[in-house]
Amino acid sequence: MKIPVLVMLTASLALPLCAQTFPSAAETDPNAMGWMQGFPPPPDKTLSAADGSFFVFPALRYSVTHMREFLPTRAVPAQAQKPAELKTRLDADIDNITFIPTGQTAPMTWREAFDTNYTDGVIILHKGRIVYERYAGSLTQDGIHAAMSVSKSFTGTLASILIAEGVIDETKFVREYIPELSHSAFADATVRQVLDMTTSLKYSEDYNDPNAEVWQFTAAGNPYRPADYSGPRGYYEYLASVQKMPGQEHGEKFGYRTINTEVMGWIISRATGKSITELLSEKIWTPMGAAHDGYYQLDPTGIAFAGGGFNLNLRDMALFGELLRNNGKAGRKQIIPEQAVADITRGGDKEVFARGDHPELVGWSYRNMWWITNNKNGAYCARGVHGQTIYIDPAAEMVIVRFASHPMAANSYNDPWSLPAYQAVADYLMR
Repeated sequence: MKIPVLVMLTASLALPLCAQTFPSAAETDPNAMGWMQGFPPPPDKTLSAADGSFFVFPALRYSVTHMREFLPTRAVPAQAQKPAELKTRLDADIDNITFIPTGQTAPMTWREAFDTNYTDGVIILHKGRIVYERYAGSLTQDGIHAAMSVSKSFTGTLASILIAEGVIDETKFVREYIPELSHSAFADATVRQVLDMTTSLKYSEDYNDPNAEVWQFTAAGNPYRPADYSGPRGYYEYLASVQKMPGQEHGEKFGYRTINTEVMGWIISRATGKSITELLSEKIWTPMGAAHDGYYQLDPTGIAFAGGGFNLNLRDMALFGELLRNNGKAGRKQIIPEQAVADITRGGDKEVFARGDHPELVGWSYRNMWWITNNKNGAYCARGVHGQTIYIDPAAEMVIVRFASHPMAANSYNDPWSLPAYQAVADYLMR
């Protein structure tokens, strides 16, 4: 059976960590493994999106920096002239910062955690300067990498901007923007409930369940469907088929579901008459001075995958994180309305979050498709499978951005080595 392409991006969520033994980051270095090298590459080094081989570990360590070679995409144009520059003052002592991983007793250094998390690249900004920058695998300073579900926070930020500008009303029902969803679960959900993922949906992203609705969603977005496929032709058509969870109303509990972001992307495009790719370039990417074009993966109807399809440069992602840390300002220029940033950082309902599907994130909340830690530093973050991160710590005046290709998709497999490390760096920078 061929596995739908987009399922491959998250299917490793289904594999229990205790049952998996993986070779190290050094042993799976994509440059050493020789993927897609030669004219043509040898059969055992050839990867394909059609059969899903391009996203099976360790091949995914190559594919995350070459998605455009496997899937249809559309560009997010960057600043054509005079891109923004990040000043650098590297601090060699950061590699030696120690922390104790969650659930363990032995300390680990920041440098050791880099390989433990199969990191492809990481940048730490302090007060707007690069104090740490390191790359590995197939990622270079000028390279592009898949952001996975960090994409959701870009969609949420666009929505926050449009709400602040009065273009979108968060109190309106989805059906008021998208009549095509009038007979779906989303019809009587508010824009706010979609943004905070408190919708009631008969939709499972449990990859252990062969009957889970996620398989239908990913098949709808798969550009390599079999000839006899008769399901929904693209994301939007699939969204219209989603029904409410019996016995549950919107707003009762948090439920992390990618299809909420697809609905939000549709609302944004319907309200503005512009695609996500065009609007992101216009509202954020070009004004902030991004140096590299990003790009989104597309479904068979040409719709950008708002919930997980953005690919971008690590330094540009650091610029975006710094823009948020500075309340939407780049220098003296207000790019994201301050009201929009304040709405993100205020966080969501912690009780609603606690009733949801992430009990391991005690005390956290979710707002405008950003994860809010509610920790002592007021940190908040964007998170994507396989280790993608934007971590913003206002108290420490710190932004950490990371690309990775961890063999396990879920953040729960790298959080024990990531969250304590971020706090240790923040403590170091605040000393």
